[in-house]
Amino acid sequence: MERFGFVLHPISYSDISRKFGKMANILPKSLVLSTMKHLGPQEVSHITGIKSAANKEAEGWFTACTLTTEQMMSLPEDFVIKKVIDAVNLAAEKGAKIVGLGAYTAVVGDAGLTIARNVDVPVTTGNSYTVATALLGLDWAAKRLGTDLKNRRVGVMGAYGSIGKACSRILAGHVGELVLIGRKKDALALLQEELSSKGLVTIATDSHAVLPTLDALVTVTSAIDSVIEPEDLKTGAIVCDVARPRDVSKKVAEVRDDVLVFEGGAVLVPGDVDFNFNFGFPKKTSYACMAETMILALEQRYENYTLGRDLDVDKVEEMIKLADKHGFKLAGLRSFERAIDDKEILKLRQIIEDKSASA
Repeated sequence: MERFGFVLHPISYSDISRKFGKMANILPKSLVLSTMKHLGPQEVSHITGIKSAANKEAEGWFTACTLTTEQMMSLPEDFVIKKVIDAVNLAAEKGAKIVGLGAYTAVVGDAGLTIARNVDVPVTTGNSYTVATALLGLDWAAKRLGTDLKNRRVGVMGAYGSIGKACSRILAGHVGELVLIGRKKDALALLQEELSSKGLVTIATDSHAVLPTLDALVTVTSAIDSVIEPEDLKTGAIVCDVARPRDVSKKVAEVRDDVLVFEGGAVLVPGDVDFNFNFGFPKKTSYACMAETMILALEQRYENYTLGRDLDVDKVEEMIKLADKHGFKLAGLRSFERAIDDKEILKLRQIIEDKSASA
């Protein structure tokens, strides 16, 4: 039996309310946040029932760093990293031989490098498999909607981050035009220079100006609040939102029936897995970053794997092969915590065609 851990944290205050119920709703928010700031790491649940297609088995533990995303961004970096280290160590104490870093715990500081140097167990951000599933999902959605990305304008927002940079490196040369989007022009220009030999690559620092021109988008910023509103997207746009918290406003789903927004990285886990914790996904389904940690455990690859902001594209390809070996599969598309089925895709395709014909 292989063993792994995975570190969670409350994405927003509502996650605290969901976990602690009345206490978080009755007490002043400032008091609750102050309490969470000083709490030690928490054991969230014991994960059981993972059995791979290669007949390997694994169990694991969710542990929690109790800081919200906003606290992680505003509190001193050393303090936040220490809290994450404590949560990793708790998973190791439970028996984990490798630990994954979830959501903002994979972003803070140098994206896991400092954490890895200060714990006695290997760690991974899970970003290699996150990139893989995001791009597989984008390709699947484009084919269902009859969109040939080789002739389209495709953007990556948050292009110089770990996930964004890897997505950009893989997409370059495989789309009509790749648009690198972010606030740091110098960082975008460096990536543009690296990728320009593969095909047409441009940069943009004004997201609201460029978003309405894109046919498809992978968005993975580290923003606390949504950065993409209904008016930002063109008819027929395909958006893969990998960010946590989400980059795309929920208003998009409410008022735009002519675009496809889906969450990157939903994966079916083999066996009869029970996470014993509700993180918003259907049974037997996990985030890709969680799945990467499970896969490495099943492979007995107890080593630091995906770390830092310069992700190795070869590891993305390796994770696709290992996922297939162990029976992990893309769990279809999900949008704002609900499944998108083929019937809905066909309906969306018809709406897009009708609007294009009448334009």
